[in-house]
Amino acid sequence: MTEFMNDEFLLSTETARKLYHGYAEKMPIFDYHCHLNPREIAENRKYKNITELWLGGDHYKWRAMRSNGVAEKYITGDADDYDKFIKWAETVEKCIGNPLFHWTHLELRRYFGIKSVLNRRNAENIWSECNEKLQGDDFSSQSLIKRSNVSLICTTDDPADSLEYHLAVKNQSGFKTKILPTFRPDKSFSIDKDDYPVWIEKLGKVTGKNITSYDQLLESLKMRIDFFHECGCRISDHALEPPVFAAATGDELNKIFKSRMNNDVIPESDVRKFKTAIMLFAGEKYAEYGWSMQLHIGTRRNNNSSVFKSLGPDTGCDTIADYTYIDALAQFLDALNSKGCLPKTVLYALNSRDNDALGTLIGCFQEEGIHGKMQFGSAWWFNDHKDGMIKQMTSLANLGLLSNFIGMLTDSRSFLSFTRHEYFRRILCNLIGEWVEKGEFPDDYDILGSIVSGISFNNAVNYFNIQ
Repeated sequence: MTEFMNDEFLLSTETARKLYHGYAEKMPIFDYHCHLNPREIAENRKYKNITELWLGGDHYKWRAMRSNGVAEKYITGDADDYDKFIKWAETVEKCIGNPLFHWTHLELRRYFGIKSVLNRRNAENIWSECNEKLQGDDFSSQSLIKRSNVSLICTTDDPADSLEYHLAVKNQSGFKTKILPTFRPDKSFSIDKDDYPVWIEKLGKVTGKNITSYDQLLESLKMRIDFFHECGCRISDHALEPPVFAAATGDELNKIFKSRMNNDVIPESDVRKFKTAIMLFAGEKYAEYGWSMQLHIGTRRNNNSSVFKSLGPDTGCDTIADYTYIDALAQFLDALNSKGCLPKTVLYALNSRDNDALGTLIGCFQEEGIHGKMQFGSAWWFNDHKDGMIKQMTSLANLGLLSNFIGMLTDSRSFLSFTRHEYFRRILCNLIGEWVEKGEFPDDYDILGSIVSGISFNNAVNYFNIQ
């Protein structure tokens, strides 16, 4: 029987072990999409206990705890942090087959040196050992980033954000990791949301404009793109739920915007027109500025209305959506491409049934001289487990060029989640190793090593070209 999580964890062949230890293991991390709080980085936050560092904001763990019948006061409520940790320990021992089991123990081993398997019997000892180590200087937010060998982090930021913490980090001479913003303008086109007028007012304050027309909205967004660009931003991110495509004139769009600002109810057909127009405007600007565009597709959010009312969004009540969107997405990409304004684009599928569709769609819009201008993004959210990663990479290999893949991203709010890159790299090396061992690809380590190191780090560095 193989020892649990030994040095060859997830590496089932000799080729996989050579690839991981020889090429992937020591590569830096280029984390081009995450949800870390830039304020915590700028202030080099220290955490009072493992619960605060580990469970705060982690809706993956929250979902698992709810599935285990844990009361909400131990998840997001006001229960004592020790009691919350105990409830997580009681849950994690039931997570067989769930990536949370592997992530939890990778984090305990890599950051705390704890090889014990967390369960209700040893939870108190692990609580004490973690908290004792957290008092040291090597467990602050910046120290955890340094220890993880992270060269770059791109956070996720609203256009109305001041970016003050990004600027503060930039001026800290002792911290070398680049912390850059990502432009996430979802609220600019979410005209169907209740708080849309409030957000427009917020945008107006940071741009010094009284935004009363569609044209003024576009002017304000351009001002924020200019500002983000000056602060080092080179990547945008959009949650499209789902992608839409509907043409509209400027007069129509201005009328739609004014109606919404008057608190009128906007018909769905007009919502589609407005979202399409904002996305096309944004895509053109990204191409002009040399940015890359990320499109995250396939979520149905806030399904539990009671939880949403009490806790708000991003609290573990989202799901994989069941809708068709390839036609609209293809029209959107083609509209930009036809004008010579299609930026580098990364497409993420939350529903794995769409893997092959996106894997073929990216092949329609590649460009001469660019290795993989159009990318099929890493297995995302509900897919970032072993099976999901294998499905995504196999689909990409079948239909495109896995060798040009820009690899893994953390997509997390936790400073301990960088071990997900190790998890991904081990799965990558094992997948390729199996192909080699079966005689499906030659054991040429010059080529294999270049492929593995590229997907682990180098491809993303070259793709995003962030100086």
